[in-house]
Amino acid sequence: MSKIASLPLFHQITGQQVLVLGDGPAAEPKRRLVERAGGVIVDDLARAIDEGVRLAFIAYEDAAACEVAAINARCAGMLVNVVDRPELCDFTTPSILDRDPLLVAIGTGGASAGLAKHVRLRLEQVLPQTLGALARALEAARPALRARFPDGADRRRAVDAALREGGPLDPLDPAAHERVSAWAEVSSPAPDTARVVEIVLRSDDPEDLTLREARLLGVADTLLIAEGVPAAILARARADARRLPLTRAGEASGMTLAIRFGSAETAAD
Repeated sequence: MSKIASLPLFHQITGQQVLVLGDGPAAEPKRRLVERAGGVIVDDLARAIDEGVRLAFIAYEDAAACEVAAINARCAGMLVNVVDRPELCDFTTPSILDRDPLLVAIGTGGASAGLAKHVRLRLEQVLPQTLGALARALEAARPALRARFPDGADRRRAVDAALREGGPLDPLDPAAHERVSAWAEVSSPAPDTARVVEIVLRSDDPEDLTLREARLLGVADTLLIAEGVPAAILARARADARRLPLTRAGEASGMTLAIRFGSAETAAD
């Protein structure tokens, strides 16, 4: 299984208390971040412990004070972030690209905040400001889509087809949000061709996948996996795709990955 350095989560803190300790340039960005997310700032450790606060940002200038506060907060059951001290952190804060309600969070596990920032700045140039409007329009279209496609698989295929590159709701098209309502009324699911596609890997490096292979991995319903397929390749697939061993006779030599679509029941066809 492919490993990741940390578990990325979006934590809803609206109306919840969050401990922020420290003053000056290190602490102020954390206060702004908590306030933007709707949190209520607490700046006293004893009060935070008494009131059961669960998240803590510690940004003292003194390193020893940071360590003591981190130990005390953690012993009280808080998840702790110590600014510029990843070895003391239970969680780190990413660089955030905001297209509310769509958020893109870029983290390096504390390795380089500068790198995360510059990746975000590049993405800022690519992702249109209207992505948030597209997300809200898709949310508003849910009832119509559920009525049109009661089956969840049909609904997912219809949305996937619309959001693909060049599709009617292509996320990189700034006007895509304007077409959601009309699309939801007339959309059809992508055809369930119940086909099996076979990929013969050329290396264990996911960067060697062709664009077509990477796209198929991202939309496949089921993966039929031959022995030896590396975890780094499988990490590019949908997280909710079914994963089964590939047992067909007469497979091509080398590392073979069969991708099963739709409702195909076996790989023996």
